[in-house]
Parts: sequence; C-alpha cells; structure tokens
Amino acid sequence: MKVIPNYAKQRLLDGELALGMGLRQARTVDISQIAKSCDFDWLFIDMEHNSMSIDTAAQICQAALGVGITPMIRVPAHDAFHSTRLLDTGAQGIVVPHVSTAEQARAVVSFCRFTPLGHRSIPGGLPQTRFMSLPVPETVSLINSETLLVAMIETVEGRDNVDEIAAVPGIDALLVGCTDLAAELGVPGQLGHPSVKAALDTVFAACTRHGKACGVGGVYDEVLMEEYIQKGARLILSGSDLAFLMAGARSRSTRLRSIELASPVRASA
Repeated sequence: MKVIPNYAKQRLLDGELALGMGLRQARTVDISQIAKSCDFDWLFIDMEHNSMSIDTAAQICQAALGVGITPMIRVPAHDAFHSTRLLDTGAQGIVVPHVSTAEQARAVVSFCRFTPLGHRSIPGGLPQTRFMSLPVPETVSLINSETLLVAMIETVEGRDNVDEIAAVPGIDALLVGCTDLAAELGVPGQLGHPSVKAALDTVFAACTRHGKACGVGGVYDEVLMEEYIQKGARLILSGSDLAFLMAGARSRSTRLRSIELASPVRASA
C-alpha cells in the first residue's frame, strides 16, 4: 500500500465511532502505542491548549503512523503554517478551532488540501507515503483522500452558519466544542443544557444534509456522551491523558487509604 490509511476517517465513512484520546501532558512517542493498546482510533494532539513543540508533535505523529492510530492536530489558530508544517511531517488530520463562517472553512480547505481541492504547497517525500518517490498527481490524490479535515463549531455565529460550513467541499467533519459553545450560549459548564442540546441538533442536522461526520468534544459524563452518540455523534473526543492519569491515580490512592490497618505501625526514633 502506497499510503498509510487514515483509520479514523475510514471508521467515520463506515458510520462507526472514531474514538480519540487527547494529548496535553504526553511528550514521548510511546503514547501512540499506549493509545492503540487502549483501543483508541486517533490522537487529538492539542496544540491549542498545551506547550508542545512542533518537533515533539511531529515525532508523535510519525510514531502513530507506525502503529496504526491516526494522528490529528488541533492547531492553535487559522494561520496556514500551523497546519501545513504538521501535515508535512506526519499528521493525518487537522482540527481547526472556532470556525464560524463558510469563508473561514473554505480558507482552511485551501491551505490543507492539495489541488484540485485546495492550494497546499506540494512538499517532497512524506511520512504518510513512507517517503516513497511517487508521481506528483498520485501523491496529491492519495494524501487528499487520507487526510481528515475537521472544523470546530464553538460559537453562536458558527451554530448560526453551520449549514453553510457543512456544505464546504473538503471539510470532512464538524466537531462541536461543547465547553466553549456552552459558555458562548451563556450556560458555562452546563453541557446538557437545553440550549446546548438544541445547538447540537442543529449541527447534527446540517451534517446529515451535507454528508459530513459529526463529533463532540468536551463532554465526559458517560450518560450525556451516550445521549449525544445516539443523536449522531461519531467523532468522539473521549478524554485526555491528563484526565485519565488523574482518574486512575485518584482511584488507586482512594482505595489504598480506605484499607483499615490492623494496628498502627510507627517508625522508631
């Protein structure tokens, strides 16, 4: 196979759940194997809300390619270089925050997609094609097909323009950033509020009309997650390395401190 498959994108095309693990704390490539062993489909490498360097993100991307988990970058802004540098060094997907208009979505497509979908500059060898020397037309076609481009809906303006955003060719999925959207709607932290649910219904409907996948991020209450999955969410940000670490560590310390000691054991002076 000339290009490494985008397994998360394939799961979405098949109508299945694509489960993502957020990276905020991890800085070493073994996190790719860890996430794969825990049955995640993609890494949400969050360069909007952490201090990770481009080089570290690139190394994690290449390790992920090797173990069959899709590396995706949430870029910090809409500037082209945030996305293209990581796409050139191994990312198979870009998540763009705060997309509020169709014009913004078209700009994202322009710099993330090769011709004829966009105007991304064509580099030399790519890790996604195992650095094989391929004809340029074949390279751009293969990479375009295996890149997952996601626009985040996190504002009232984005909700109001979601039908036009979903209609933009080259956008594969819309991911609702529920935490920011709830704050924008005046109900911060209330991710099950009726206004948030109504906004999600609007996004789900737009995705259905235009044949795009829909996702949810920021929701970690399992009952609420199940409700939104039943409504149509398929691209799921399941939690972050920090949250998983703290939950596991807190569970262990709580359990050990609950053990009733037979008798006090004191250190001698």
